[in-house]
Amino acid sequence: MEEFVIEGGHPLRGEVTPSGNKNAALPLLAACLLTSEPVILRNVPQIRDVQVMRKLIESLGSQVEDLDTNTWQITTKELVASHLDPDLCRRIRASILIAGPVVARAGTLRLPPPGGDVIGRRRLDTHILALRALGTKVTYDRVFEFEADHLHGADILLDEASVTATENAIMAAVLAKGQTLIRNAASEPHVQEVCQFLNILGAKIEGIGSNTLHITGVSQLKGGEFTIGPDLLEVVSYVGAAVVTRGEIRIRNAGVQHLEMVGQVFHRLGVHWKVEGNDLFVPSEQNLVIASDLDGAVPEIKTNVWPAFPTDLMSIAITVATQASGSVLFHDWMFSGRMYFTDKLVGMGARIILCDPYRVLIQGPTRLYGEKLESPDIRAGMALLLAALAAKGTSKIRNISQIERGYEKVDEKLRMLGAKITREQE
Repeated sequence: MEEFVIEGGHPLRGEVTPSGNKNAALPLLAACLLTSEPVILRNVPQIRDVQVMRKLIESLGSQVEDLDTNTWQITTKELVASHLDPDLCRRIRASILIAGPVVARAGTLRLPPPGGDVIGRRRLDTHILALRALGTKVTYDRVFEFEADHLHGADILLDEASVTATENAIMAAVLAKGQTLIRNAASEPHVQEVCQFLNILGAKIEGIGSNTLHITGVSQLKGGEFTIGPDLLEVVSYVGAAVVTRGEIRIRNAGVQHLEMVGQVFHRLGVHWKVEGNDLFVPSEQNLVIASDLDGAVPEIKTNVWPAFPTDLMSIAITVATQASGSVLFHDWMFSGRMYFTDKLVGMGARIILCDPYRVLIQGPTRLYGEKLESPDIRAGMALLLAALAAKGTSKIRNISQIERGYEKVDEKLRMLGAKITREQE
């Protein structure tokens, strides 16, 4: 196995361009199963999770051709609802996204349980309830069985604004007969991209960007081309890397129109950036003083559904807070295992109190020191990498395959910014 070896304390400087959005690429690849005509996807991130999804759709009959490094042509003339490899399904939670398009086009699917990050219970009930409302019979006995003679439109009120359940419902509904109304729909930028892509292929989706989607079913979809937008989680990760190393970077094509709420939260940590066109400029002069609430109380940063602060950025924000002056409470009510990585930050010198599985209290700033670490999941792994960049001395991070599930060429990009990071065999 490989590990990252990081010599901390070197300010990052230069320019970086984020890769395509992982959370858009995965459902977009699944959506390609809905049409028999060729589809071209551009700006596809070359990361482990996307490669797994490629193998999954290829096992269902898709032919994927590399037009260049980050451009794929996907053609699924014949959809074969065969038995999927359980090992592949266990590698990514996004394997559940295959259900909607395959049932819509082929009528049947046998799906092993999906996997993904171990950050607490991640329920699939919302997916099942939505697909059942559209006419799918779903059973589970260690394997999911989906079956539908035909899908019909429905009025669906999602019991939670789940991103992937919304995407599954959308992909099934575009080929369902009649009208579908999806209420309490997730509206994240990558959900919007899925809707925009499907409309290019001939779907009829209205209300994109809102929590209520109106879908008129069509008999079939055509081919088309689509460019995946920048990964906002990667953008903010590099913001954090610049801040904790006291560096100065420019992030090209940063998707700045979607970063307003994240900017508000980071401003409370004493972080600011400048928007210049579609670039984000992070200056070296940062206040890094945590802003108290109006009554002087310790502020609380809490995750919520879009457009609120996203759960996937909680780990990055926590690492940044360890280098800011003051106290702040972080609260992620969505996942019971999100905060457990903070014990590794404590081992590096951070002052953190784990209040319960959902909340941590940070007191900063603290000097961090190099340590031997292990990446528990994608986002925590990147947060630990940021901590290692800021630390005094050398850190080693094992299990880097977790980080590379979501970040393309992360070590190469950091080296281009001046980081002292190498890849070595354990």
